[in-house]
Amino acid sequence: MGVPSVMILPLLVVVLAGFYYLYNEITQFMSKSIVRNKVVVITDAVSGMGSECARLLHEGGARLVLCGLSWDKLESLSDSLCNEADPSKTFTPKLVLLDFSDMDSMPEVITEIGECYGCVDVLIFNSSMKVKAPVQNLSLELDKTVMDVNYFGPITLAKGILPLMIARRTGHFILINSIQGRLAVPFRSSYAASKHAVQAFFDCLRAEVEEYGISVSTISHTFINATTQDPAPSNSQPTNALWAYILRTLQTHGVSPKDLAGEIVKVVNGRRREVLLSHPLPWTALYIRSLLPSFFFSVVAAGVRDGPMAEQLK
Repeated sequence: MGVPSVMILPLLVVVLAGFYYLYNEITQFMSKSIVRNKVVVITDAVSGMGSECARLLHEGGARLVLCGLSWDKLESLSDSLCNEADPSKTFTPKLVLLDFSDMDSMPEVITEIGECYGCVDVLIFNSSMKVKAPVQNLSLELDKTVMDVNYFGPITLAKGILPLMIARRTGHFILINSIQGRLAVPFRSSYAASKHAVQAFFDCLRAEVEEYGISVSTISHTFINATTQDPAPSNSQPTNALWAYILRTLQTHGVSPKDLAGEIVKVVNGRRREVLLSHPLPWTALYIRSLLPSFFFSVVAAGVRDGPMAEQLK
């Protein structure tokens, strides 16, 4: 007795869903096994994404070097990881204080990271400083601080660790960048400029170090959802309907730290060069920015005029 034609589509959906589930399970297993015994450095490891990434990599048996601003928070994270994992299959993380805004301390930090295990297999750049304000309200000093944290700090660390990777002819740099490294948004001038700069640096680095067996990956994402709660409504909403829709969509379709951490582990395994994690709207905006720049700029300008920060421009 044959299968009724009306049942073919549901059965096909179930079969495809089963294959997709198995694919994800196998990918996650392989991603964890590939990091076993690897020396992985994570900057700003105490952030939501950093701690999630550290947890996944620690469970996979990676030898972690956790970097951050606060020693107490680093110790707390390390204790949490060790308490949740099997000590016979994992390594106690090494801890390093790292402040990208203090460029004078970078040589000592680079030396300390190198001495933890004598090598670095994967370096994950996670640190970021965000500023939201009109250009005329931002001091040059603040612009420089943002560039230190988002650009000069990461590239200084990359240059410091690079000789270790070249000597072993292996290594992997992973830059956790914002989509604003490819698509600038008003009132984020310093932030967007720093993200564009660091994106360009690692794009150049990728081509230069390929001959040494070193991989460079960039993960560009929309904003990170630190909580599952809906954002509080603003008292001042833009009157431009299109821009209001864009803002509303962006505010409700961010990336969770857990999803981003999972993507990082996949990138460690697959060594993909570039990943974009976002809702379809930012994807569309990127294409419109390239193909119809005049239309894109008009929409953005209209959003600024009607937006909640318009009063600061008067």
